[in-house]
Amino acid sequence: MNRSIKRCTLLLAGLFWLVMAEAQAQMPDVSKVRVEQLSDQQVKRIITEAEKRNLTDDQLIQSLGQRGMPAAEQQKLRSRIALVRQQNTPAGKRASTLAAPTDQQGRRVVDTTTAFLDSLVLMKDTADTSRVFGAKLFRNTDIRFQPNLNIPTPKNYVIGTGDELLLVLTGDNEASYTLPVTPEGTVNIDYVGIVPVAGLTVEDASNKIRSQLRSTYPQLSSGRTRLSLTLGNIRSIKVTLTGYVTRPGTYTLPSLANVFHALYASGGPTDKGTFRNIQLVRNNQVIETIDAYDFLTKGIQPGNVRLEDGDVIHIPVFDRHVTVDGLVNNPGIFEPVASETLADVLRFAGDFAPEAYRAKVKVLQITDRQRSVADIYAEDYASYTPQNGDQYLVEEVLDRYDNRVAIEGAVFRPGLYALTDGLTLRQLIQRADGLKEDAFMARAYINRLNPDNTQQLITVDLNQLMAGNAQQDQVLQREDKVIISSIFDLREEYTVSISGQVRKPGQFPYVENMTLGNLIQLSGGLAEAANIEMVDVARRIRKNTNEPDSVLSELVQVKFNNREEAMQSDFVLEPFDVVSVQTSTGYQVQRLVRIEGEVRYPGEYVLLKKDETISDLIKRAGGVTEFAYLPGASLQRNVSDALVAQGHSALTGAARQELLALEKEQEEIQSMALENTLQSGDSAKSDLFFSNYVGIRLDKILDGVRKFDIPLEDEDVIIVPRQLRTVMVRGQVLNPNRVVYQDGKSLKYYIRQAGGFTAKAHKRKTFVQHANGAVEGSIGGYPDVQPGSEIIVPTKPEREKLGVQAWVSMGSVATSLAAVIVSLLR
Repeated sequence: MNRSIKRCTLLLAGLFWLVMAEAQAQMPDVSKVRVEQLSDQQVKRIITEAEKRNLTDDQLIQSLGQRGMPAAEQQKLRSRIALVRQQNTPAGKRASTLAAPTDQQGRRVVDTTTAFLDSLVLMKDTADTSRVFGAKLFRNTDIRFQPNLNIPTPKNYVIGTGDELLLVLTGDNEASYTLPVTPEGTVNIDYVGIVPVAGLTVEDASNKIRSQLRSTYPQLSSGRTRLSLTLGNIRSIKVTLTGYVTRPGTYTLPSLANVFHALYASGGPTDKGTFRNIQLVRNNQVIETIDAYDFLTKGIQPGNVRLEDGDVIHIPVFDRHVTVDGLVNNPGIFEPVASETLADVLRFAGDFAPEAYRAKVKVLQITDRQRSVADIYAEDYASYTPQNGDQYLVEEVLDRYDNRVAIEGAVFRPGLYALTDGLTLRQLIQRADGLKEDAFMARAYINRLNPDNTQQLITVDLNQLMAGNAQQDQVLQREDKVIISSIFDLREEYTVSISGQVRKPGQFPYVENMTLGNLIQLSGGLAEAANIEMVDVARRIRKNTNEPDSVLSELVQVKFNNREEAMQSDFVLEPFDVVSVQTSTGYQVQRLVRIEGEVRYPGEYVLLKKDETISDLIKRAGGVTEFAYLPGASLQRNVSDALVAQGHSALTGAARQELLALEKEQEEIQSMALENTLQSGDSAKSDLFFSNYVGIRLDKILDGVRKFDIPLEDEDVIIVPRQLRTVMVRGQVLNPNRVVYQDGKSLKYYIRQAGGFTAKAHKRKTFVQHANGAVEGSIGGYPDVQPGSEIIVPTKPEREKLGVQAWVSMGSVATSLAAVIVSLLR
């Protein structure tokens, strides 16, 4: 097995490297791409792939330049991208319509744009996270670092093959010429001929061409004709980067590029490369040495000369590296030169952070045989010479104070204070603007830190201290904490509460001399149903004896003649009083009921009396219509759990047991109905069983049978349906459907019309739900079926099969029982 896994791993690795090699072999040379030869569809694909990789237009053009695309082609591609974006919808939204390119046989071929962009993504995703100072600048592909091509022509620019010169004559003679520099280094001017310009600066070439044109344009000598020679398109140059560089190789750059442009195109030095001794080699000689730290720390660029074709930039290995960690603003790895000190390294690291310990820096050094630790003090920063491999650690200042004392509690300005020589407790209280009025004067505390870091509590009598007793005035020490309690901190929070018929019942803070009228106003005033004849105030009992007593609280009843008197009551409350405002006797809120269906005036009605019945409401609604189906009428009633519990408690023991048994049977029927609905795939659970429905006999009620005419409750809904002529059969039958009602037919008739019972049918638990909401089970025979009824056949519960262990256990029990019986017989 291990040999097979190893073989598969080697095979997958081989395939991976094969694919990578093929992709690299098919990577295009963008230096030969001509933008005018690209179709709009190819430009769209370039935009789409760049957007998929989160590359902006600037980053795309910049990356193409790094890969060798000439500057003129870069500008053309930028213009083409802008034109395509204006003419079409954004490429990111049309990406799905751009098909992969295929050859004439329909086979998918490698798209050069996609392959090239894949290489760009590889560079972008491998952006360096090195800690070497300056590495992120050259390896960050999200910023631009390109030569500015929109500048005046430098007079010292050396003309070479591939440049394009713009010659303009103004004055008495006006003419303009576009002069490309040929591979031989010459330009061809009308009426003059071939003029060699390669190797000349723009200024020297201008003087040479002016002297050649004087025979054709004599006014050049007098100044009446002026000559201007500028650069049009500039040439590309090839520069090679060697040594410890991130991406060594030969790069095609604009001829205006300098050393830093080449460093950015190549990713800059590696972690082993130097930033302080970058060499520019021209004609096998080092003509310039660049120190990148001048640019990184000061923003100046000494030695950053313009490159020429064939230049070599060589990056040697670093001379020394030191690491700075801890509380500095820019921790990292730095490269000091021999003349620089630790102070310079700290300057490279952004100097100390605000919370840094500045008096000393710890250094971990590497000796010839082992490591060592040393401390460098602040006075030696400017003289200590860093060694290769040094690791400097700037630690945090200690989280402690050498002159701090604190005061908290019942003073006007609690907080931290400076400890001065001879500072006493009384002086500290004066610095804190004195004691508050609620200060507990009997005792204050000084929490003192001993020399061994244990704590000591010193007690002070504030009354004697403030009276001038010198013995109580303690001399404070470092880290002393003075604690002065408030009288409110030493007792339970005083509250009062109010409940019942007020607008905002709840608990409120107690204040001195608080009255009942104040509390009623704080609670938003009395509600309309409030009983003002008597308000109960329950008060805590406070006794100093241990004698047993069954009294829980003291009740005080306050009487008022009107609501205004209650709002202005001057009855003084005590802490923790509980006020109860009862409901006024005889106060009633209107009760609404609704009647729907086949009545002459359906809608909402307000009950006129407590015992208004169903028949009374039918009369007020104008009676039923000729289409009403009276046996199917139902009453929907929302009964809360509190009312159910209240009704149960009012019943006798036998009646309560009977009611609970009926409710349990009803719950079983509902549970079977719900289970049947879920197993039959019927999602309309609300249509299967009507919870909160009361089965009424409206036909009997309208015939005058008073025992069926029950009183109505608040929010009752009476529904009088139309004539129903079907019966619904659902559940465990072969064909659940609606069957036309046939007078006198039994339940079995409708079961047969639905195809009969299935094998999973629980026949004895079949029940009928009538149109008025009443439910009848099949206990003692199948119930009668009425128009609009629903027959529900539940599913037979599955029996758990007994295993071998269960049968063995049953056998053991039977054997033991037989043995007991035999013993008894004997």
